[in-house]
Amino acid sequence: MKIGIDARFYGPQGKGLGRYTQKLISYLQKIDKQNEYFIFLRRENWHEYEPSCKNFKKILADYRWYTLKEQILWPLKLHSLQLDLMHFTHFNVPIFYFGKFIVTIHDLILTKYPTQRATTLGPFLYFIKHFSYELVIKMAIKRAGQIIAVSEYTKQDIIKHFRAPAEKIKVTYEAVDPPAETQVGSIEKLATLGISGVYLLYVGNAYPHKNIEGLLKAFSWLVARNSDLKLVLVGKDDYFFTRLKNLVKSMNLQDKVVFPGYVDDNLLAALYQRATVFVFPSFYEGFGLPPLEAMSYGLPVVSSNSSCLPEVLGDAALYFNPYDIKDMAGKISSLLADKEKAKELVQKGYHRLQDFSWQKMAQATLELYCSLLFN
Repeated sequence: MKIGIDARFYGPQGKGLGRYTQKLISYLQKIDKQNEYFIFLRRENWHEYEPSCKNFKKILADYRWYTLKEQILWPLKLHSLQLDLMHFTHFNVPIFYFGKFIVTIHDLILTKYPTQRATTLGPFLYFIKHFSYELVIKMAIKRAGQIIAVSEYTKQDIIKHFRAPAEKIKVTYEAVDPPAETQVGSIEKLATLGISGVYLLYVGNAYPHKNIEGLLKAFSWLVARNSDLKLVLVGKDDYFFTRLKNLVKSMNLQDKVVFPGYVDDNLLAALYQRATVFVFPSFYEGFGLPPLEAMSYGLPVVSSNSSCLPEVLGDAALYFNPYDIKDMAGKISSLLADKEKAKELVQKGYHRLQDFSWQKMAQATLELYCSLLFN
């Protein structure tokens, strides 16, 4: 059978979605030697993927996300290949694609947090964009043969907001890779960035729902009581991180908050291994890979108690109310002071990681493919 996979987000620049797509394809190559796969990539990530099996072939689909070309021209290419099944790894399914397909819904952030603070567009263009998003995701959910959700929380969100039947939605959890070894050069790079001693770590983007502004307020309270403490915020420089840097200046925290920008895997490994506590203050997540990744490096996690995070992290994290700055600061402070509690969370983190596997995710996805292809 001929199966297509939307891999236009493939690779590290695609963030969590890129990692999910990369791992799905990687493990499908290991477990499926029968079906024929067509992997759709853009020019910018074309060289990041090379098929390792003869039944996998990459196809150029250089259509930007959320554009008219994606909605009109890409369906023509897909139809020309006469696919038996298409897997869209994100909600942006072309309205004019009429073949059989599966869609992965990672979260409903744009549905639950429709705020202009999360965009650089003006009011009118933002209205058009949000209207288009609602139309595309509603059509995708309605027309999909099956829907993959990355957590039970996301599944219930889809049922609640779009009245999708529960039996149409399959939950497949994501996972993390084994921790990378720290290289000497990476440790030296930390020193040049001014990262040393006791520091809190956050890894991710800076969209408003990530609640980094709340974290900065909690950190301001903490650093007033521990002047040696630092906060490291890792993420690709963009409009939202620039806005955070301006906030840091206004709070007079420039010497205490470090923005290393986007970092490679080696430097990220060094940051995880030398951090004291990982903090994840998000208001909303579909899954939440960074805290699991922190656990894999033996880092104790303090997390928001919102959305899917208790489902994913279980008893391996110390939780706070993300809307309560005092609670956030208090929980971080208590973990910094309680070494035994930190060790306990590290051990629980190692145990929790055993519940997640990229191979199990790929196997469950393949079974879903087969159920649609042969029914």
